[in-house]
Amino acid sequence: MFRNYKAFLGVLAATILSAIPAAAAISAVPGTLNYVEGQVTVAGQTVTSHSVGSVQVEPNQTLETGQGRAEMLLTPGVFLRVGDNSSVRLVSPSLNDTRVEALRGQAIVEVAEIFKDNNIWVAMNGASTRLAKEGLYAFNADSHLIQVFDGKARVEQNDQTIDLKKGRELIIGGAWKAAHFDTKSQAAQDSLYAWSNLRSKYEAEASMQSARNVFVGGGAYWDGPGWYWNPYWATYGFIPGDGIWYSPFGWPFYSPWIVYSAPGWYGHGFRGHEGHGFVTERGHGHASGGAITSGGRFAGSGAHMGGGMRGGIGGGGHR
Repeated sequence: MFRNYKAFLGVLAATILSAIPAAAAISAVPGTLNYVEGQVTVAGQTVTSHSVGSVQVEPNQTLETGQGRAEMLLTPGVFLRVGDNSSVRLVSPSLNDTRVEALRGQAIVEVAEIFKDNNIWVAMNGASTRLAKEGLYAFNADSHLIQVFDGKARVEQNDQTIDLKKGRELIIGGAWKAAHFDTKSQAAQDSLYAWSNLRSKYEAEASMQSARNVFVGGGAYWDGPGWYWNPYWATYGFIPGDGIWYSPFGWPFYSPWIVYSAPGWYGHGFRGHEGHGFVTERGHGHASGGAITSGGRFAGSGAHMGGGMRGGIGGGGHR
């Protein structure tokens, strides 16, 4: 019965989405507020769930939480999430030079896809960190700690530079040397990590529906890879331009191409519990459209796909 109910909701959502004209929408830009819960302010002004999608953090403004959490969009495919009693400042919203500063508390940046022309920087405690690859990056301004759960980052401070890869961390102000940390143990005890995982799942489900909406609506609905507003989920979802991109948590983001050219794949891949011999472990990765149809290679860091494909660890848009 629950399965039938979920199917009904999916059909209902698709019907609602396909009835919304693309011309009635505006694109999301870096700094767009995408989710809030609890006590959250932007530039000192209280924001609520009704602010999602319409409020933008402007350059040099601060997104701050009390007992609450918030999600802000950066470049397409990149999500910034802040935990309780935390604050971040948007320094630059440019697509090719996106900069934020972690001022207080905790922040996590999920990079589901990064383009070669993107330059995404997170400043904290006098150091600047460039996010170089898809992955998951944690910043704690109170403890001066940078952690790379997955991906690769370059940290710069004065004339010092250090590269951090998966499972490495650095304390700003301490010895300029990376140390190992247990990603699984840290994830298990980090409430912001758990919340980010849940948000990533919701984002992927919203994007899956939006990809179908683009397919049903035709070319007028497609502005290329980017953020697409989903009124059913009341959030922007990320739609890639080709194949399936997997978030660092393992959740799939579908392109409209998948709906059209490989409909058997559409709707599958959530934790690998459905069909096609596919098992997803935690970790980012990309299955191109050509690879899916030909049984080729999956680019990633810990997933396994039937048909010999292996990979991954464990814009535009409308409102």
